[in-house]
Amino acid sequence: MKYGFVKVAAAVPAVKVADCKFNAQQIDAQIAIADGKGVQIIVFPELCITGYTCGDLFGQTLLLEEAEIALMRIMNNTRQMDIISIVGMPIVVNATLMNCAVVFQKGKILGVVPKTYLPNYKEFYEQRWFSSASTHTETSIRLCGQNIPFGANLLFDTQETCFGIEICEDVWAPVPPSSTLALKGAEIIFNLSADNECIGKHHYLRSLLSQQSARTLGGYVFSSCGFGESTTDMVFGGNGLIYENGTLLAASERFSLKEQLIISEIDVERIRNERRTNTTFSANMANCKEQPAVHVGTELVNQRDLILTRPVEAHPFVPQGDALNQRCEEIFEIQVMGLAKRLVHTNCKTVVMGISGGLDSTLALLVCVKTFDKLGLSRKGILGITMPGFGTTDRTYNNALNLMASLGITVREISIKEACIQHFKDIEHDMTKHDVTYENSQARERTQILMDYANKVNALVIGTGDLSELALGWATYNGDHMSMYGVNGSIPKTLVKYLVNWVALNGVDYESRNTLLDIVDTPISPELIPADEQGNIKQKTEDLVGPYELHDFFIYHFLRFGFRPSKIFFLASTAFRGEYNEETIKKWLTTFCRRFFQQQFKRSCLPDGPKVGSVALSPRGDWRMPSDASAALWLKECEEL
Repeated sequence: MKYGFVKVAAAVPAVKVADCKFNAQQIDAQIAIADGKGVQIIVFPELCITGYTCGDLFGQTLLLEEAEIALMRIMNNTRQMDIISIVGMPIVVNATLMNCAVVFQKGKILGVVPKTYLPNYKEFYEQRWFSSASTHTETSIRLCGQNIPFGANLLFDTQETCFGIEICEDVWAPVPPSSTLALKGAEIIFNLSADNECIGKHHYLRSLLSQQSARTLGGYVFSSCGFGESTTDMVFGGNGLIYENGTLLAASERFSLKEQLIISEIDVERIRNERRTNTTFSANMANCKEQPAVHVGTELVNQRDLILTRPVEAHPFVPQGDALNQRCEEIFEIQVMGLAKRLVHTNCKTVVMGISGGLDSTLALLVCVKTFDKLGLSRKGILGITMPGFGTTDRTYNNALNLMASLGITVREISIKEACIQHFKDIEHDMTKHDVTYENSQARERTQILMDYANKVNALVIGTGDLSELALGWATYNGDHMSMYGVNGSIPKTLVKYLVNWVALNGVDYESRNTLLDIVDTPISPELIPADEQGNIKQKTEDLVGPYELHDFFIYHFLRFGFRPSKIFFLASTAFRGEYNEETIKKWLTTFCRRFFQQQFKRSCLPDGPKVGSVALSPRGDWRMPSDASAALWLKECEEL
């Protein structure tokens, strides 16, 4: 399986009611196109060979026989193709008529799945013509001269995935067949539908499919009738929808007069990882006492090169459009509520924090201000301490002072220079040697000042470090690594920037806004190395550990889904095409893997702090890892990229 992706398609063909030959030709053509595009499994609408709206014509022998002939014609025309096709047609079973999905590949029918729930209300009269799967005990039928596995409990195993089938109304049931099929092993569900259009129904349908995909932790491919079905009483919009764990990957154009082919790739590896880590899913499997599933094998086929059509978001933590504003507001409120509870619990009305003029301390300060306002406490209880050192620039120093003044908090300035000089003398360190001792001594001196000042005024030290720094270990152990409560600990650096920008535009006065926007534009730096001759920041973090947008991408896919380096590299190369070349991505991915393993000891003793998203590194919650685990497997795969 190529990186775990399975290429699927939902087809919406042109149709003529009761014209099986015409319909077969349209199905043929779409199968051929899909096969040429590398599609592995394609699904068509309900009863697509005859048309869904045949009514009492379903009782005509001629129509039923022509439908079987049309199926044989389709199979014959596609027998040289690897693609697995799923079409809908009426089939006579033990003197009753059933609404079925037929699965075939390379001229062979793999199985037939009958519809379980037949709508018989309002505009639907399916029980007038069809029998439900629940009324039959047959496990095989004869169709097109072949003995075929039959039943609603069939699962189809390919080289890449296991899939199941339900038909239209099935998914609207309180307990859809797809729920049971997923618990039995189906990773993708294909739905053949004849869903008609009504005001408001389309939104409800999308919500339903999204929820079912999310609930089953699986893929869901939906194909519904389109133009050409009878409009005597209903109109069919032609919905082709592809979901993965609640997320819409691709959708058709509604009310199109032309046939459509909707293609995307479902990440089965991601689905498997989600299910492995979701204990509720496995517990539900144990409680599933339904009829055992029957597994049907499919033909072995040659692997094809993967051409990804689904988008790969370069900034997975940062949504687009209005969703970004909603995300920022929600995260900010979570941070505020977390800190508010800690202050109320400790009966503490004072906090101390270091303000550097950088992004992280700025966000933490904004959270403190909002929390104090929410609790009705005076902002003067927020003690912001700026601690200029050897690398502090005028830009960050002035931004720190201006921001604190504009927000109305208590400002303190304590230089660390003399204390560090004395410390270097004490440990006999050459000040001209700007090594790790030189840098970390400054970070630890700042932390000592904050901790001791907090003791002096009976306050809590609020930590500022973010998720990206924790993943990379970009913090001084027992320095800025430590605090009494860390409000930014599960927010990645790329999102910190947007949060500060969001607050600047939505939550502060004009004076603070200008300072915040300048902080957003300031290069990220610990400022532990003296500035250049022009007074500009010389030590830029992203020059040393790599671009944070790349590392946040790596963090998301490594932690959220457990992907291996080769897959992360493939996804990153797709997402950042034209921005970073493959050599650059490989370099920083290797750095990420090495540092992530090396720096676990810092994450093993993190201070408390609120989880805000699906990715977090708290040793008490989302991430438990031995500090001495070997990175050899991951680094070896990076080398082989």
